[in-house]
Amino acid sequence: MRERARLATARGSKSFYFATRFFPREVAEAAWRVYWFCRTTDDMVDEAESPPDLGQWRRGLEDALAGRAAGDEVLDGFAETVRRFRIPPRYAFELIDGVEMDLVRQEYENFGQLRLYCYRVASTVGLMMMHVIGFEGDPRREAIDLGIAMQLTNILRDVGEDLRRGRLYLPLEELRRFGLCRADLDAGRRDDRFRALMQFQIARARRFYESGRAGLPFLHPRGRFAVDLASRMYAGILGRIESSGYDVFARRAVVPRRAKYWIAFQAACSNAVSAVPALPRLFSAR
Repeated sequence: MRERARLATARGSKSFYFATRFFPREVAEAAWRVYWFCRTTDDMVDEAESPPDLGQWRRGLEDALAGRAAGDEVLDGFAETVRRFRIPPRYAFELIDGVEMDLVRQEYENFGQLRLYCYRVASTVGLMMMHVIGFEGDPRREAIDLGIAMQLTNILRDVGEDLRRGRLYLPLEELRRFGLCRADLDAGRRDDRFRALMQFQIARARRFYESGRAGLPFLHPRGRFAVDLASRMYAGILGRIESSGYDVFARRAVVPRRAKYWIAFQAACSNAVSAVPALPRLFSAR
């Protein structure tokens, strides 16, 4: 189970997996199980040929959390992690609610609606990981904002891919503000209007990163460096989008491996004390 969770994480998110290599072993394994559950839940909607039975998935999760074997290694492994690290179960059910939004909503009228979606599918992951890592005080607001920042980054990176799936996450109200409509996006137009829209979206995502990263000092040192690293790598995707001329229709912005090591080095330098245990792994995380 541990190896399958690791492989699922490595395949599903290279940036997240790269960051987990800097966790202590038990924290990394818990992170992989959390990610495995989240990815499997998301794939039930994204990869299914017909609408999935999320009600059955919820019931299976309830059984696993209650100590009754669900008969599914993803759910059983995740439930074990929830109990061990005292993760509030509501976050997992909120994530399922978020994934379900993709079944009933293909567009978002305003940012308030989109923000709820981002909270459910991404901030909940950060809140769960907050308990796996350990923390002092109450960094929930910051964890929520960091999750929103990362999900907004995913949305901006995947505009073209989502359109091909029939989905549009950019708020319609904001498209109209910049003189655009969905037909402009379907046509892949990257004119001045679209560039202005993307500049606006990227600036907002960066504000959420700034707010979210304010919570890093509250995290246990054993995981603080890895979260800092993940946030820097995800934020780096925004720079890649900008350098591509905002071409989010024909290409997928990624942070190359070499750039990831440079980001890791920068993070280590700015987190010198908490990053000391991770420094030897900086050159072995391959």
